[in-house]
Amino acid sequence: MVPVQCNCPVDWITFPGRPFHGEHNTVDERHVSADYLTMLKATLVRGRFFTDTRDASKPGVVVINQALAQKYFPDEDPIGQRIADYEGGRPSQREIVGVVANVREGPLDSDIWPAEYFSINETQDPYFSLTVRTRQDAGAMLPLLVSTLHQINPGLGAFHEMTMNDQIEDTQTALLHHFSAWLVGGFAGMALILGVVGLYGVVAYSVSRRTREIGVRMALGAERRGVVLMILRQAGKMVTLGVVVGLLASLGVSRLMASMLFGVNSHDPLTFVAVAAVLAAVALAACYIPARRAAQVDPMVALRYE
Repeated sequence: MVPVQCNCPVDWITFPGRPFHGEHNTVDERHVSADYLTMLKATLVRGRFFTDTRDASKPGVVVINQALAQKYFPDEDPIGQRIADYEGGRPSQREIVGVVANVREGPLDSDIWPAEYFSINETQDPYFSLTVRTRQDAGAMLPLLVSTLHQINPGLGAFHEMTMNDQIEDTQTALLHHFSAWLVGGFAGMALILGVVGLYGVVAYSVSRRTREIGVRMALGAERRGVVLMILRQAGKMVTLGVVVGLLASLGVSRLMASMLFGVNSHDPLTFVAVAAVLAAVALAACYIPARRAAQVDPMVALRYE
């Protein structure tokens, strides 16, 4: 299994020397080559990786992830500890030789499970996934990879080749979250348009009610630029108040959206600042049109305005 697929297959493990009462200590089970975790750029936290010389005839070793170390070895160094399972229906023990940073094996929106990584040389499974890292365009490399595999062994059956980005995008989690994001984004866009239209209407009505006042100011020497800035300052107070109230409300509502997010904090400061800046800019742009119209009023016409 490559990352971001499922928390499967799983293994039930025990710990030699510890009391066992039949509990199911379920962990993700992966049989991988020696360079697999390095290829994923997974960080080795402590210990070492195994080598390709591992096979079923030699004492078993295992690399675990941080989630497994933190859950089952919270107050001790896991290196040198042993875990046991019934791999292939036979009881076996393996020594922990390394701890690697967590790799997201399961769906994007699920918690990271404890995971164990065995040498692929210890299994007889004829099916495996090949992962490749390239500096070139990944999609363009796929046909070349398949032809190269057939040159190595014409009997190999290669199928379901795709880039990791496609692998992530094709997951059910990604599709559901894309749909939710588009739905929420659509409603947000409608709310933005309604808000801009409403703000424009309020400012335009306010300016029309102050036409005589604006005419008097201009007759007494006020510059057009000063009239525009005066209206924008007054409108800016409304915009600022609205943005502040909106930010406070969104801090509470964002907790309800936490389950829809992965890889992003629901209280991400950059998102709040960016959205507030966009709202303020759009709102001030909506206020600028009636402010500019007010500045173009003829003072004599404004003084006769009823």
